[in-house]
Amino acid sequence: MDRELALSLLDKYVKSDNLKKHMLATEVIMRALAKRFGQDEDIWGIAGLIHDIDYELCEDDTSKHGVLSEEILKEANFPEEIIEAVKAHVKGVGVDNNPMHIALCSADAVNGLIIAGALIKPEKSLNAIDTRFIMRRFKEKAFARGANREEIMLCEKLGLSLEEFITISLSAMQEIHKELGL
Repeated sequence: MDRELALSLLDKYVKSDNLKKHMLATEVIMRALAKRFGQDEDIWGIAGLIHDIDYELCEDDTSKHGVLSEEILKEANFPEEIIEAVKAHVKGVGVDNNPMHIALCSADAVNGLIIAGALIKPEKSLNAIDTRFIMRRFKEKAFARGANREEIMLCEKLGLSLEEFITISLSAMQEIHKELGL
């Protein structure tokens, strides 16, 4: 799978720097999870990278989220397994039992929690936080309300504890902290 093609589509359809950073964070988490489970890192990573490709196009009608992605990705000849994962992540908690779909749903949700954790530190840095810090914040319902805890907990369907999932995710995001501006 061609990451350069995915990045060119991001440049075409995604204008918000924060959304691009979210998608890069999802990509790196998906690559780490693919490695952990012996899956194709490029397929899983690209699914993470382009999972919200239509988000800005759908802001006024969220029922189109995923539908427009499918059209964009089919036109660009992306593999069906990536298209299906992108569509499945929109379902959220009701996601099927496909490991890549579950991973994408969880990765999408957890990176918001981790970013919020980094931003409340004076350093505003991913290197200023650790798994224990994020685990404590996870339990605070008022903290990072947009980070869906149920979707994050889907990691257990992959055989990962919450702590292990957060460790994998945070470590992956720390590897690209400069790209994320954190």
